Amino acid sequence: MLGEMWSLRGRYKILHMTWFAFFLSFVVWFNLAPFATAIQSEFGLEAGQIRTIAICNVALTVPARVIIGMLLDRFGPKVTYSLLLIYAAVPCIAFAAAQNFGQLVAARLALSIVGAGFVIGIRMVAEWFPPKEIGLAEGIYGGWGNFGSAFSAFTLVAVGGFLAFLPGAFQVPDGILLNWRAAIAFTGIIAALYGCLYYFSVEDTPPGKPYQRPHSARGIEVTTKRDFWFLMLMNVPLIGILMVLAWRLNKIGFLTGAAYPIVLLALIGLYLYQAYNCWTVNKELFTENRRYTPEDRYPFSQVALLELTYIANFGSELAVVSMLPAFFELTFGLPKAQAGMIAASYAFMNLVSRPGGGLISDKMGSRKLTMSVLLMGMGIGYLMMSTVTGGWWLPIAVVLTMACSFFVQAAEGSTFAMVPLVKRRITGQVAGNVGAYGNVGAVAFLTTYSLLPEGVIGDRIFFQVLGVTGVVVSMLCFFFLREPKGSFAEFHEGEEAYAPHPSAMPEDQSARLM
Repeated sequence: MLGEMWSLRGRYKILHMTWFAFFLSFVVWFNLAPFATAIQSEFGLEAGQIRTIAICNVALTVPARVIIGMLLDRFGPKVTYSLLLIYAAVPCIAFAAAQNFGQLVAARLALSIVGAGFVIGIRMVAEWFPPKEIGLAEGIYGGWGNFGSAFSAFTLVAVGGFLAFLPGAFQVPDGILLNWRAAIAFTGIIAALYGCLYYFSVEDTPPGKPYQRPHSARGIEVTTKRDFWFLMLMNVPLIGILMVLAWRLNKIGFLTGAAYPIVLLALIGLYLYQAYNCWTVNKELFTENRRYTPEDRYPFSQVALLELTYIANFGSELAVVSMLPAFFELTFGLPKAQAGMIAASYAFMNLVSRPGGGLISDKMGSRKLTMSVLLMGMGIGYLMMSTVTGGWWLPIAVVLTMACSFFVQAAEGSTFAMVPLVKRRITGQVAGNVGAYGNVGAVAFLTTYSLLPEGVIGDRIFFQVLGVTGVVVSMLCFFFLREPKGSFAEFHEGEEAYAPHPSAMPEDQSARLM
């Protein structure tokens, strides 16, 4: 696969166009951070208000990933990704045109939905690559696309400076002339244009292979009564973390008076509505009108374990990226710019770590063992980082950070090497729920961090919490995670009768996909 990857033909064309779609969705999702201080200065916002906007940037991503997963399974990744990228232009332009704090908040809430784009490509890539290569393919998709966040941090300020000749440029306190409004609108317009290109350039499946849809996309389909109640239990944290976000917004004075209890009641209503939809999809299990053959059953416990792995790895990555610059600045007395560059190396590792995790998962012969080992390495890495002090030699601390980052992101790649193999026809919903749990972990870890003492003691406890979480989840995977059926097969289950993958097609037939 590595030798063919740059051919830009057949399934490799699909892979490259899809990771770039994810890349653009993350550029849009993270286009606030580079301009946060400029926006705060122009609007005269308090520190709590700019933090509120940052919270709103992730607030709806959790339910959006679940909903996008449902739409994906019903309509297919081609339509879903194209529409999401086109939609991205609307909140970007609205945020760029905002004239007060309320408009900034509303636009950012709408824009947080774009963060759900990740789950779409998971199924698209899974449709085009066989199980034996799915780890590397999903790793490239996730790792290279995830780089969009770092790309935003390093380039959008320059874009804002370049666009300063347009009306609306703002002089920031340090003397730089920026047009942050034009730069943010520009990211949305580029995403929308690419969404149109994506729609006319890809297909959901290779020729001759039907797109498998669930019986209903209103909720995850389970195959036993016991799994239905397990599903109800695992839906609780998705709503619970939104309640935590509401609590944080209440603490900083954004949700005041009757607004806070109204939001909590609305979230309870959302859980009940979600539970009703799941019941609608699965009620025939209880009326004995639907029986699944042993071959058609899958254990929902495997989805739950993958959700826990994503809490531990992706959730911790988002949390660590948020605090790492300040950690290096305060621990080693570094200038802000230098501390920020060192911390950015953590995100840069996505380019190789996540594909590396997927490749290891493909080659080791056991996806379960790969997951367990990588999570254990991640946990040990975080525990070692909790011992870092100002007395350490800085290069050693940087190397440790990079090593820990490798295990974190490789574990993410290993997670999504397994997600498409759980149950074919509900891959979108499984990916949506697992992806949403990553955001659950991020909010939970950042909330924990905000409650710890400031300084060295708080940082030490924070890394210890992450380390213990990694070790515990690693042990759960080692003892309870099952190897997916057909993990290294040439075809997905039940696909032998359909057309071969495009990379195996004759020259003239494969060319039709170009």
